[in-house]
Amino acid sequence: MKLNLLTVVALALSIGIALWGLWDPQGFGDLADRIVSAQFDSRGWFIMLEVSALLFLSIYLALSKFGHIRLGPEGSEPEFSTPAWIAMLFAAGMGVGLLFYGAAEPLTHYAVLDQHMDGPSAASHALFVTYLNWGFHAWAIYGLVGLVIAYFAFRKGRSLLLSAPLGDIYGDRLWVNAMAWLFDLVSIVAIAVGLAGSFAMGVFQVQTGLAGLIGVSDPNALTTVIYVAMFIAFMIPLRKDLGEGMSKLSNLAMMLALGLMIYLLVLGPTSYIMNLTVSGFGRYLFNVLPAGFSTVEFFDRDIANWFQGWTLNYMIWWLAWSPFVGIFIARISKGRTIREFLIGVIVAPTLFSVFWFGVFGGVGFFDVFRGNGELLEVNAQSLDATTFALLQHFPLAGIAQGATILAAFLFVVTSVVSAGFTLAMIGSGGDQNPPPKVRMMWGIVLAGLGLAMIFVGEIALVRSIIALSAIAFVFIVPILVVCLIRALTSEKQV
Repeated sequence: MKLNLLTVVALALSIGIALWGLWDPQGFGDLADRIVSAQFDSRGWFIMLEVSALLFLSIYLALSKFGHIRLGPEGSEPEFSTPAWIAMLFAAGMGVGLLFYGAAEPLTHYAVLDQHMDGPSAASHALFVTYLNWGFHAWAIYGLVGLVIAYFAFRKGRSLLLSAPLGDIYGDRLWVNAMAWLFDLVSIVAIAVGLAGSFAMGVFQVQTGLAGLIGVSDPNALTTVIYVAMFIAFMIPLRKDLGEGMSKLSNLAMMLALGLMIYLLVLGPTSYIMNLTVSGFGRYLFNVLPAGFSTVEFFDRDIANWFQGWTLNYMIWWLAWSPFVGIFIARISKGRTIREFLIGVIVAPTLFSVFWFGVFGGVGFFDVFRGNGELLEVNAQSLDATTFALLQHFPLAGIAQGATILAAFLFVVTSVVSAGFTLAMIGSGGDQNPPPKVRMMWGIVLAGLGLAMIFVGEIALVRSIIALSAIAFVFIVPILVVCLIRALTSEKQV
């Protein structure tokens, strides 16, 4: 097995990050936090301006004369039916993050905002910020990166890599090749570190839920067992080709999560949840565009830290995941028009996220305003325990908690397997069936990075490490967008 230079350097960087995290997890996390905070202080305005520009550009492209251009040769048809395609978009958007933050994030925002305004206003703003973090802006990032990849791969016959647009637009030049190589390297590291953060988050949630289910007082006692189980579970599929097995596991995880949401909606305070979701979505829909330019410049340091630690961090997180999710979305979207692509990718998952956080957040706020406020106390102590504490208020709580644990486990496993394939594919120059040994090698590296994140321990520091790995994408994505616009304006059929 001969590895090319890109793979060797990417592996070396990823392994170096993992070893640093394992050797000095606290120092590693603290350094990442300081660097990211400094970047947010100086460039927070640019990040919000960029993600808002991506959303506006997505709206323009979907409604403009470019909307009819197909992601493939003229006359090509979509490979998947629209319902199947949308279902796969949900699978891409669903993940352990939604399970982890479903109730925890709205309650966390509420706890901060409640110190600056009355309770109902704090709850309303908390839900709005959650929608802002997970909604149109996030999926505009995914959508435009995915569109760039799909357009140049299927319309221009290039590879499914971030570097492909550079070669197509600027030709075979030394500086172009060097920049393209750097783009692929940065995308590999960002995917690896971002995925490792979700891996750690999944371990935290599974161990907390399982400890409560089987009566173990210290969830950390289960960390090793759960970590090893996940490692074995994702290493086995990495030896084989991606097929129906992984698709079925992903669909099972999605169905469990969907069933959990319906379970809470039906057995919970249904009218309260629906009122909250409808009014929350209305506020979000009519305020999302101006909110995308918010930089909380007139508030104190506590609010600034909260804004940086959540909204800015999320925007960077989505940028870190954009090569991974973008490649997946591109692969399933051949033959669709730009209009179909952008509307499907941005609108459908956002609506699902709105409903998801409306249900989980609604149950959380019902406890705050009409219950005993227990969930706020649990959330303040441990974000990963909030979902399980919420489920204890419902009938068949043990079954619901077991389903949540299984869904979180499956989301982590399927994400790591998909990431292993994607990393091996990028490193091999776009080979859609990279060698099993390379895939397994990346699986081991992802496991090491995930373990380093677990050692760091604090979710806030894990998020800072992910943000640090993706800072470069703040500058890479605009270059890719420029390539797309130049290519679109040269289309003869427009």
